Amino acid sequence: MKHIARKRFGQHFLTDGAIIDGIVDAIAPLAGEPMVEIGPGLAALTQPLVERLGHLNVIELDRDLAVRLRAHGHLNVIESDVLRVDFTALAQDLKVPRLRVVGNLPYNISSPILFHLLDHVAVIQDQHFMLQKEVIDRMVAKPSTSDYGRLSVMLQWRYDMENVLFVPPQSFEPPPRVDSAVVRMVPLATPPALDLRLLEEMVQVAFSQRRKLLRHTLGRWLEARGFAGSFDTQRRAEEVPVSQYVALVQSL
Repeated sequence: MKHIARKRFGQHFLTDGAIIDGIVDAIAPLAGEPMVEIGPGLAALTQPLVERLGHLNVIELDRDLAVRLRAHGHLNVIESDVLRVDFTALAQDLKVPRLRVVGNLPYNISSPILFHLLDHVAVIQDQHFMLQKEVIDRMVAKPSTSDYGRLSVMLQWRYDMENVLFVPPQSFEPPPRVDSAVVRMVPLATPPALDLRLLEEMVQVAFSQRRKLLRHTLGRWLEARGFAGSFDTQRRAEEVPVSQYVALVQSL
């Protein structure tokens, strides 16, 4: 029975064989590696992955698709909203130090998924995700560019990232209205020690009015915290490199 893509789940199923091969090559799975796929859907990526791995863990919210996936003998199916999955506990259950995570993420909740995984980054070896190209452009953006923003800072302080593959709309069924791409995210081996929640609050304040100089936003926030150090607030938020945001939050 043909599965109809469900809009409420943001489903767009990958059907382009060449693109699928390109994604699998970028992931480069090795037999026996502990890997988790988010949103396997109709198993377009799942099947070539499991052929190389031997076994694969998959997270699927759609009940009908989860039933289909359970019929596959080499899959551990976790029927759940990915935002409810404890990846740290999953690594412990699988008795592995770190997981490889892949997936064609639902574009309507891609940012919440990325931030959820950030909470479990200590047990993640790497991540390969297909996302809206516009989102990946923001993730990997450099300072002083229009794409550089909150998402850039909140991910770049912790990951080394690169856009590895362009995916056009016609590679999906039904085709999305946007271009897609695949991003590789590798957690930094020696990340800076900082208060993540404080960084999140600070960056949100900084970019809340990105066209204004920081003295109107971050400057007032720092004053309220009694900050006595030096930080140039005669700049816009997009002009401050990630390293300077990190150093500022550490000084607090």
